[in-house]
Amino acid sequence: MKNKKITILIFILVVIAQFYVPLQMIFHQEDIMKTGTEFKFQTAPIDPYDPFRGKYITLFFKEREITVQNNIKWRNGETVFATLNTDKNGFAKVSSISKIRPKNNESYIKTKISLGYPNSKIIIDFPFNRYYMNEDIAQKAEKIYQEFSIKKKNETYALVAVKNGEAVLKDVRINEISIKDLASKK
Repeated sequence: MKNKKITILIFILVVIAQFYVPLQMIFHQEDIMKTGTEFKFQTAPIDPYDPFRGKYITLFFKEREITVQNNIKWRNGETVFATLNTDKNGFAKVSSISKIRPKNNESYIKTKISLGYPNSKIIIDFPFNRYYMNEDIAQKAEKIYQEFSIKKKNETYALVAVKNGEAVLKDVRINEISIKDLASKK
């Protein structure tokens, strides 16, 4: 009888843990989206024949190659902290990177080095390079994104919330209109 009670108690704890962990992850992401600082990351055109893989848009960002002023050796795959500012047009710019977490109130994201060059240039991978969509409108959104990416006069960007080094991709916009809205209209 005692073993049965212990088994039931363990079972109940496992069930609670299975609900607690995903719910905590969801609430954490929602907190970043609601209370984080929003940045607009300008996207760059990508191969117009394959911008989607599955039910998400693969995003490529203009601001992923940066010049560093120090002589620190950066390794591919290394975790770094990229401090963010905005330019005169309101788009996010990486102002510096560091191997240690910033201690002041600057906005920053935790990211990885994709590729380092010997001439003080590095490429970073943003942790928000996929925008997942409802599969019913994904194909329409793919065509719209292809059309607008090819035309250089359009402004495409990812709206990202940033808080304590973490980032959540909120939306992809073309000329200030959500790609979801554009795809739903067609």
